[in-house]
Amino acid sequence: MISFATRREKLRTMIRRAQVDAILVTDFTNVTYLTGFTGDDSYLLVTADGATMISDMRYSTQLEEECPDIELVIRGPGESMLSTLAGVIQIGRFDRLGVEAGSMSVTLWHSLAAELTKTKLVTTDGLVEKLRIVKDKDEIDATRLACRLGRRTFEAVRALLKPEMTELDIAAEFEYHARRFGAQGLSFKPIIAVGPRSSLPHARPSTGKLGDGEFALFDWGVVADLYMSDLTRILVTGRISPKLKKLYGVVLRAQLAAIEAIRPGATCEEVDAVARKIITKAGYGEAFGHGLGHGLGLAIHEAPRLARNQKMKLRPGMIVTVEPGVYFPGWGGVRIEDDVLVTRDGHEVLTDVPKELDDCLVG
Repeated sequence: MISFATRREKLRTMIRRAQVDAILVTDFTNVTYLTGFTGDDSYLLVTADGATMISDMRYSTQLEEECPDIELVIRGPGESMLSTLAGVIQIGRFDRLGVEAGSMSVTLWHSLAAELTKTKLVTTDGLVEKLRIVKDKDEIDATRLACRLGRRTFEAVRALLKPEMTELDIAAEFEYHARRFGAQGLSFKPIIAVGPRSSLPHARPSTGKLGDGEFALFDWGVVADLYMSDLTRILVTGRISPKLKKLYGVVLRAQLAAIEAIRPGATCEEVDAVARKIITKAGYGEAFGHGLGHGLGLAIHEAPRLARNQKMKLRPGMIVTVEPGVYFPGWGGVRIEDDVLVTRDGHEVLTDVPKELDDCLVG
């Protein structure tokens, strides 16, 4: 069972290091991480010896069910969140209150500062996010489930593909089958891109038909127990052309080599460089215009980042995507993506959708 109290205790250690008396958590994903609450529009005040959730009547019962160990302050009808927040904070008589610079709006900052004349607001940068970088057993198990459901969803959609289906049709099928298999939904709006449109790394599904191109790119993920998976595969709708065969082979070699380089102590930029070197040597370096991968968990993009100039060292419990890609406007793009757990002695690939080119033929 997840120990949210342990997570909050770790945050208190960071609060002391930041030399603040308490922290106001306004990022809803961070609130979920620290409490288990799955709603929104609620803030969490973490102090040296306690925690208080500030919310409204819509979530009273849900809060009591999901985080019964948290003190609740429910704002009444007609009472603003600002006045409720200020009242709770004033009771604590804090000299220095940490706030999340990455999520607090400028308006809320100025409004709170005006109310809290005896408390100094101190910006903090990514304290909870730093805790989220290394996953515990429950988070890893949830991600494993998301990866399994991601594969089942893809297999179900692949089985019903027809040339006349549009990208939008296919995207809808991903949503339907993910929920059918028990996922809470998709991690993000799926990227379904046929032929030349696959040169857009974040293409939005269109009315273009599957049969209109030589191949199609599918980028999808599902949410299970709040945690996310993220995969990309190419499916070939016709014969495999020499150009596609060559490009796919380069990207696959780069991805496999980068995965092999994942281990504790390796830096994020070192892993990125492994894939980038292979693609560059093949003559396609300029076509690989994004980082190799990113962390994932409660959010689809989290730290760490596998990219140039990223000095962070990998640690056991980190989960990252590995997704090299090359893109050529007017022709298309090839990207292959898997989710990888850093283990004590190396790594474990959590996703197992086949990716040899011969496995990518439709029909």
